[in-house]
Amino acid sequence: MSSINLPLILTLAVLITGLVWLFDALVLSRPRKQKVAAVEKQFGGMVLESEQQKTAYEEAKAVAAKEPMLVEYSKSFFPVLFIVFFLRSFLVEPFQIPSGSMIPTLEVGDFILVNKFAYGVRAPVLNKEIIPIGKPQRGDVMVFFPPHAPETYYIKRVIGIPGDHITYNNHQLTINGTVVEEKLIAQLPAGAPVLKMTSEKIDDKTFTTHKYLRPSRLSMQGSWVVPAGHYFMMGDNRDNSLDSREWGMVSEDAIVGKAFAVWMHWDSFFSIPSFDRAGVIQ
Repeated sequence: MSSINLPLILTLAVLITGLVWLFDALVLSRPRKQKVAAVEKQFGGMVLESEQQKTAYEEAKAVAAKEPMLVEYSKSFFPVLFIVFFLRSFLVEPFQIPSGSMIPTLEVGDFILVNKFAYGVRAPVLNKEIIPIGKPQRGDVMVFFPPHAPETYYIKRVIGIPGDHITYNNHQLTINGTVVEEKLIAQLPAGAPVLKMTSEKIDDKTFTTHKYLRPSRLSMQGSWVVPAGHYFMMGDNRDNSLDSREWGMVSEDAIVGKAFAVWMHWDSFFSIPSFDRAGVIQ
């Protein structure tokens, strides 16, 4: 997912426009108010009967009250930026899926919504939890920053929580000694299959995965114990996903939020957006 630090950019934009507005209110507006008062005093003793006199008064007052361009833009943009900042930082943030690591659950071009408070309210930019609310559960689809790329958004499924013992051998997933239930849905493509679509159930969550008929390097053999404060993540496209099997566990401090819905699908700029895939993420 995108590596552009949008939270930092948005935070700086809100801070700069807000400070400009505040500085204008405390300092820059005083001379303007004095000029407006002088104009009103100048025209105060006059009876503005003609349209020309009224126009001259209005123009003089407008010139006296005119704000610098930076102040004008800051006052216009600050409320909008602040609302967007609040929504993205504490409520819901949109993302676009750029890779196929979560196929078939999420496809390239899906636009998703991420709940920013499901796993606790976090300080913008710093991403430190300030109000604890909940913890990731097995089967959740989560957005986070991976340990090998701490400024890049990733999305995978939570497979292991702190203390879990995970094994994955020849596509068989085991959590704490219990084999995860798996059911074959189909082999694809139908004529000469190279992969299988299966459903898996972890705790109370059932979802769909893709796996090659022959396990890839990451799916052959592995065993991990999830340390405290960390989570084991895997993509639903099991043989085409670089995840915790490759780069390790995800720290609590790297959590962004819980993906809960697809709201639009858009393949490319020149294609037509579709809402056929809109719905809750399983």
